[in-house]
Amino acid sequence: MKKLLLLSALLIFACSSDDSSNDNNDNDCNNDNNNNNTFICDGVPYDSIVYGTQEWTVENACHITYRDGTPIPEVTGDTQWENLTTGAWCYYNNDPTKPRLYNWYAVMGIHDNDENTANKEFAPEGWHVPSDAEWTTLVDYIRNNPNYVDLPLYSTGKAMASTSGWDYFQGSGGEVGNDKCLNNSSGFNAFPEGWRGDIPSYFDGEGKTAVFWSSTEIYNPITSLLDVAIKHQTSWSTRWFASNWNYKSTGFSVRLVKD
Repeated sequence: MKKLLLLSALLIFACSSDDSSNDNNDNDCNNDNNNNNTFICDGVPYDSIVYGTQEWTVENACHITYRDGTPIPEVTGDTQWENLTTGAWCYYNNDPTKPRLYNWYAVMGIHDNDENTANKEFAPEGWHVPSDAEWTTLVDYIRNNPNYVDLPLYSTGKAMASTSGWDYFQGSGGEVGNDKCLNNSSGFNAFPEGWRGDIPSYFDGEGKTAVFWSSTEIYNPITSLLDVAIKHQTSWSTRWFASNWNYKSTGFSVRLVKD
């Protein structure tokens, strides 16, 4: 009987150890007040945090009207999305339980194809979509703040990424998807909502990428056309918050900065 009880205790201990290991690798950290599913839209104004001289929302935009109440259309069809040159939004994977993504035309208030019509305002009163320069100011502030980044290994991506939602990534340490309980020291809570591609239209990146539009458009380095804009992002397998460009018809998340 004693041997049986001892064996049972050892089995219980072994199972508990395995579960703990899995929690560290694959599950979300549940001990952070910022551990929110950002696709739960609770309206505006959004929660915000001051970073240096800037005040940023720490929730992704989810409203479906411009500032004056004009609706931003939801577009589900792939062909229609691919051909858009005006503002639109969609749920990730066209699933109403998922987050909302916006094309660049929406965040710039381009609501029709009449060049003589003034653009709408995407953001609520007192806020605006950040420029590339404003994103850079934010990332530099967090990178250089020892309260957020106290080791080179845990850089801006990890400091800005949410503690939930990310797929596990077994790297050398410091990646966003590695030991997620160490994420989000800045409170920015970048959630991996993924994106919607432009041509062809497709959904990808859920659990792996948090990517946000800026208001800054640039000339396409490939075609020399003014058909792309700057994005800022982090991903499960990196330590950084980086910038790049994408076609304006792509669907990304949006954050806002105070006027």
